[in-house]
Amino acid sequence: MPGQLGLRGVAALVLGILIVAGGASAQEQSRLPKILESGVLRVGTTGDFNPMSFRDPGSNELKGYDIEAVEKLAADMGVTIEYVPTDWKTLVAGIVADKYDITTSASLSMDRAAVAGFSDPYVEFSTVPMTLAANVENYASWADLDTADVTIAVTLGTVFEQQARSYFQNAQIKTVEAPAREWQEVISGRATASVTSNVDAAQLVTSYPELAVVKVEEARSRRPGAFLLPQDDQIWINYVNHWINLNHTSGWFAAQQQKWNLAN
Repeated sequence: MPGQLGLRGVAALVLGILIVAGGASAQEQSRLPKILESGVLRVGTTGDFNPMSFRDPGSNELKGYDIEAVEKLAADMGVTIEYVPTDWKTLVAGIVADKYDITTSASLSMDRAAVAGFSDPYVEFSTVPMTLAANVENYASWADLDTADVTIAVTLGTVFEQQARSYFQNAQIKTVEAPAREWQEVISGRATASVTSNVDAAQLVTSYPELAVVKVEEARSRRPGAFLLPQDDQIWINYVNHWINLNHTSGWFAAQQQKWNLAN
């Protein structure tokens, strides 16, 4: 019988036990029973983070790795989603102000963790090198790119410029100023490679098949990505964490990372 219970059924059972055990005051303050009772999960998302959360230009519908994740969470809970538009500068403030119950992925940082809760990580953001697909077999490591005859393009003033200067001691660093982009230098042949996030790289290789990610031994500057959640709602945080762990174990997240080219 336990194997036949859905997440919503398990949640209702657990909440019932809490009430019997005298934990009613804690569960009444949680968003979890409110979400289950209302049948609506409020999701904050910027919709500008391809391939995580973005507007499909043809349908104007939200698409992406994160969108499929929250839609699966809602389906497993037996509720529907209400997307709440937000932007990066107000993403955390929206959680604190109870404008939404959960957000699509955000990089885990101690500054954010000081005021908001995080789920367990379910994606990893990192820095990867890119080059022309025709040349990608020439490079198999970061060291292969750190030679005097290699030019690494970066966008001026970005974190990737700082990272490139620390990664490469021998390669030439070429900066371009926005709105120009570092990957344009690679396509044009003015640079051998560029460095960017694995998320940007996933979108770029889809849009520009002449580009490819160099299969280095390991991505660098790795940082976990997770859902933002209300800091004071441990019941809701625990529930989401259990869902993440179940879907890691089932292989669902691994399959999604392959689908969206996010596997490092």
